[in-house]
Amino acid sequence: MQLENASTEQLEQWETELAEQYQGFLGQNLKLDLTRGKPSAQQLDLSDALDGMLGGNYQSKDGTDTRNYGGLEGIAEARDLGAAILGVSANEVLAGGNSSLTLMHQAVTFAYLYGPCAAGSAWKDENDIKFLCPVPGYDRHFTICEDLDIEMIPVTMTDQGPNMDQVESLIKSDSSIKGIWCVPKYSNPTGVIYSNNTVNRMAKLGKIAAKNFRIFWDNAYAVHDLVDTPKPLANIMDACRNEGTEDSVLQFASTSKITHAGSGIAFLAASENNLNAFKKRLGTATIGPDKVNQLRHMRLIPDGDALRVHMEKHAELLKPRFASVLNHLDQHFANSNLGQWQRPEGGYFVSFNTLPGLAQEVVKLAGDLGVKLTPAGATFPYGKDPDDQNIRLAPSFPSVEEVDATMQAFVVCVKLASVRQKLQQLNG
Repeated sequence: MQLENASTEQLEQWETELAEQYQGFLGQNLKLDLTRGKPSAQQLDLSDALDGMLGGNYQSKDGTDTRNYGGLEGIAEARDLGAAILGVSANEVLAGGNSSLTLMHQAVTFAYLYGPCAAGSAWKDENDIKFLCPVPGYDRHFTICEDLDIEMIPVTMTDQGPNMDQVESLIKSDSSIKGIWCVPKYSNPTGVIYSNNTVNRMAKLGKIAAKNFRIFWDNAYAVHDLVDTPKPLANIMDACRNEGTEDSVLQFASTSKITHAGSGIAFLAASENNLNAFKKRLGTATIGPDKVNQLRHMRLIPDGDALRVHMEKHAELLKPRFASVLNHLDQHFANSNLGQWQRPEGGYFVSFNTLPGLAQEVVKLAGDLGVKLTPAGATFPYGKDPDDQNIRLAPSFPSVEEVDATMQAFVVCVKLASVRQKLQQLNG
């Protein structure tokens, strides 16, 4: 379907045909949901051996009784796993509770209240606080900023990662910029992997930014590959060490989409200075994480080889879901300008751009059919997509059949909204 040179008569015919198809879906009383990147029940089943895994043996490898208090940094085995995922040394890792989002919120809050480094670095003591936010991006990152009234500045995402010319220019000209959000591998929602050049330029930011500036490196999908030979992500900590800027980055990851999503292990990796500052504040709120849960995870996934095999099982469940989304997009939009999308090689999302001005209408049309999509604008700060075109598709949770049914309805909604927009433009 090409709209550019279509006559009014052709557009009206398409509108009639698409409206009939839409009415057909309307009569099916659909209840479909592609809103959030949750693991499917089959994925969660892969880790059901966690239940009863310890068999009464609660001692970690160094003899710690994990049932008791203490161990603010987490057990040694869990820190080893975090180190393997994030590419750092175990002594640079804190293993916590089930949510890396919690660790990120704590890290931002601690920096706001007390400062990320030495006394006098608290963000709250400055007039303005701003964060750079690559867009489209992860809505929960934006929520953290809104929670603390931190101003967000959108930065354009490219196929290499954030537009580093923009990032560097903004940081050089504005010392009130205190952080940048990054999902460096299979970026949410675009699926982009940051290039080596982008990572190296990120590592240099600590030389041009304010001393209390931090990169929040949310490597949530570090091991969530959908291809056999994934593209590597350059090691940000190694790059920072080469530049002498290791204090400028905080790395995060978790097992939330590896084992049971609601009861996993979260990781913070940081320099000694950053880790000590974080632990000082964390120690006022907790005596330690759930070490029993950490131990049972390490019995399930004792090393990198076990993790690789486990993630291959996840990939086999996810591949047909992603294939369904991409096949429908290819079939209906490959030879038109009605949509643009990436082909992610991992992660949990497909990012789709409608024609400008149509994302909200497509989401509404789909919602009226009983097809829930992530709200238009959610991938931008304050929920405001200036071009109203980005829609995040999350195919992991529904069954393959449900994904297929959702996409059948989705493409009709996109076409119908596009044809109606073109007719409105022609008719003034």
